[in-house]
Amino acid sequence: MVTLTVIGQGGNHPRIYVNNETKSDFLNTLETVSWKKDLVEKKKQNLEKYLEFVENDPTWLVSRLQMNWNTKHDKVYLKGGNFSHSDGSAPVATVRFSGTRDWATDYKRPKLEDVQPYFDDPKGLYLEHKETGKMEWIHPSKAGFAIEKINEQIMGLAQDAAFLYWLTNDKKYADFAAPVFLTYTDGMFYRDAPIDLKMSNQQNISGLATFEVIHEAMVVSLVTAYDFLYNYFQENNTNLDHAVAVFQKWGDQIIEKGIPDNNWNLFQARFLTYIALVLESNSNYSNGKGQEYFLDHTFNTSTDRQLAIRESLLVYDHENGMWPESSSYSVHVITTLLRIFTLLDHATNNNEFLNYPIVEKAALASFQYLFPSGYTVGFGDANHKILPPENFELLIANYRKYDLKEKEALISGLLNQIIDDKLYKRHANDYFELFFYVDDLAQGDVQNVSIKDLTSPTFYASNVSMFNQRMGEGNDAVMVSTAASYGNHTHANGISMELFANNYVLGPDSGKGPSYWHPTFRNYYARMPAHNTVVVDGKSDYANMRSYNPFVLDNAYPESGKKADFDKITFSKVTFVEPKTRSDQQRFTAIIKSNTNQKYIVDVFRSKKQKPGKQKHEYIYHNLGQSLELFNKQGRDLKLSATKDLSSDNGDLKAYDFFNNKVKTQTSDDVTALFTLKSENQPNNYMKLWVKGSDNQSIYTVESPKSNALSKGTAPTEVLDKPLPTLILKREEAAWINPFAVVFNPFMEGQKNTIKNVSYSAMEAYPNTQIITVEQSDKITDKIVLNASEGDVVEKADFFQRGLLSIERYSKENLEFIFLSGMIKYEHNGWDIVSSGNPFSVSIEKTEQGYVLQNDAPITINMPFEKGREPAELRLYDNDVLVASRKGTVNRNNSDLLVFKLAKAYSKVEIVYTKK
Repeated sequence: MVTLTVIGQGGNHPRIYVNNETKSDFLNTLETVSWKKDLVEKKKQNLEKYLEFVENDPTWLVSRLQMNWNTKHDKVYLKGGNFSHSDGSAPVATVRFSGTRDWATDYKRPKLEDVQPYFDDPKGLYLEHKETGKMEWIHPSKAGFAIEKINEQIMGLAQDAAFLYWLTNDKKYADFAAPVFLTYTDGMFYRDAPIDLKMSNQQNISGLATFEVIHEAMVVSLVTAYDFLYNYFQENNTNLDHAVAVFQKWGDQIIEKGIPDNNWNLFQARFLTYIALVLESNSNYSNGKGQEYFLDHTFNTSTDRQLAIRESLLVYDHENGMWPESSSYSVHVITTLLRIFTLLDHATNNNEFLNYPIVEKAALASFQYLFPSGYTVGFGDANHKILPPENFELLIANYRKYDLKEKEALISGLLNQIIDDKLYKRHANDYFELFFYVDDLAQGDVQNVSIKDLTSPTFYASNVSMFNQRMGEGNDAVMVSTAASYGNHTHANGISMELFANNYVLGPDSGKGPSYWHPTFRNYYARMPAHNTVVVDGKSDYANMRSYNPFVLDNAYPESGKKADFDKITFSKVTFVEPKTRSDQQRFTAIIKSNTNQKYIVDVFRSKKQKPGKQKHEYIYHNLGQSLELFNKQGRDLKLSATKDLSSDNGDLKAYDFFNNKVKTQTSDDVTALFTLKSENQPNNYMKLWVKGSDNQSIYTVESPKSNALSKGTAPTEVLDKPLPTLILKREEAAWINPFAVVFNPFMEGQKNTIKNVSYSAMEAYPNTQIITVEQSDKITDKIVLNASEGDVVEKADFFQRGLLSIERYSKENLEFIFLSGMIKYEHNGWDIVSSGNPFSVSIEKTEQGYVLQNDAPITINMPFEKGREPAELRLYDNDVLVASRKGTVNRNNSDLLVFKLAKAYSKVEIVYTKK
């Protein structure tokens, strides 16, 4: 429980970020810490012209507040997510409510200098159209967030002036800020909370100034201004009853409204924390709603629409540290929590972080979202961005405050790594950073800490249905992120994939649209065709935003969060039921490392409707680049022709209408597709796809809308706002027994491409089996045998497999390794490996002395044995320490086989030949 100690009694202000007792220390830091001094100087300079405006006209700033200046309406009416009208009467001008819940608008918000003073016209707002440049009269509901943002900008100036008054004791700053603060709080005191005429859910989520209680940024500026101006108000005998009542009313609105089962609780809690800390004890107010009251509702007491932090944090997966939303929201939640606890701890000095260890765990777990470039994955309503450095700054501040040196060293090392990678430069943008960041980061040995220490080859987060695979470092790094739709801020994307190689997210997700209400988002970005997935009948779909359509992780290697010594392979197999068409889908995705350290990706996607009959399946893949070319098996260009396929006119989703320059060909043969990405002063960046042929398979190239997930860290500037070249494979039949199969082959211009050829084959007697042979340029051959499940069987000549996956690598005729996973029994080339009943994974890699193995379950190994040779020796290791050894025994039924039994999982086993 949070100790509800009353903070700052006796009217001691400021108290939120700083107090008068530490003012001299803060002034000293401004002389020695340049980035802090820079922010203060920036705020001073930004205020100069406005101070001059107000000196010439004392009403200049306050008159630009968006108020009901003439009508003095005290009631606000909405129609769902749009402002309808206001009416009623108050003794003073009242605060205008925002125009709409949707921030996307065709109209520009005017500069503050261009806002008309005391504007309040029954014709609406007079704004410039973004496209035409013409001024137009519009209803406020067409203006996006213009009204609230103008008010927030003005109050932001007021809070800055209030801070500078505290800092300098110069009265001009207080005289500038106070009228804005008092006019606004008086206007909100006399204005009621909005009423939704439709009585929709909007009634349950509206704030006092905005359509969502989580967007009430005005609260922060108001309480900050109040905190820094408090002594000025006292000296001038200013009545602050209306201001206090507004804070209480705002707090009540936040407690009573909201969405209680996602991130809203925490975003609302941040505003409640500000309100609580600026108020006095409950006993100071006749309604009893002071500090203790709002702190209790922030941390301990839940209401129907606002869960307290203690209950909200139960939503976290406490094993893996993941929040059940897309990555951008997840890391924002961490920032919000850190801000809340930093504020509270500044007031109590009670190391409040100790009460909620999941916050620290989540901050560290968030590294698992990262591509090798240091940017987050983009599933759902996310985009590619670095982890918020503020998360680590605030942890460091806490560790230093409480002398937790080891923890500080770890996080400082991570932040220094981000700085070294030129992803972040320390600076201050707001008061949190100004007052709570440490002056200087610890240096020394902490530089040796690496981000890779907090990631793993595979990572599974079931509560967001995400599975990430990583392999390699630097220019050789490859990553595949697979996601379905589970939790909040999801898209209808089936089993989608993002693919990183050659230093970029070459196969990106499309991200979100202009806003969550915009038709482009609803019809394209949130729908299947915007993602790297398979669409059934052109209709696959389900609800986005709040979706509970996860995949099931059937198989994976290595185990999530673990690092395996055998590092040449990672893979996952996931299954999914597409609800709209009631189709079964399965995606197998593997990263395989060649002997030249290049990687290729194998993607096998099965899809079939549960009911028999006519069906259509389309494999969609978007890639960065300026061109996409198709070639036949002989390397010649395929001829394509314009088509009217892929259109809502044919019964497909509206999302297909967003595709442009659609061309088509039809062939049953294997083909290759080459995406070319050109960037100034860089070699061409290639992604070559080796595509399995199929009878009457239609192949399309189209241009898709730009990806809004991309950033400068995940794509070159040349293509950030450009359409995505897109490959679509279409089958007019089920694609299960004969799945889509593609080998992704990234390489750079001037770099020898490791893959010489890829061939696909199948066996009529074993229709679920896919055989993929990858011939590499250094005379290495990988043979991949993939079944649909662990129970499937394939048998041919001396080959037998009951199980999911086998991969053999040969150099000419010499075995380099065998990798088996989801296996029951495997026989080939003298090897006979069988489980003790449960499916197993094992790697068997050739060495100069024999073989090195890893296994995850008990198995019996029968291996080739040369007659007349001494039996090989089995050596068992535990943490690289030899713990047992024994000679192999000759198989009693086949003297050409040597038998070894492994009774449990081992991270390292050696089979060593002795001399003849």
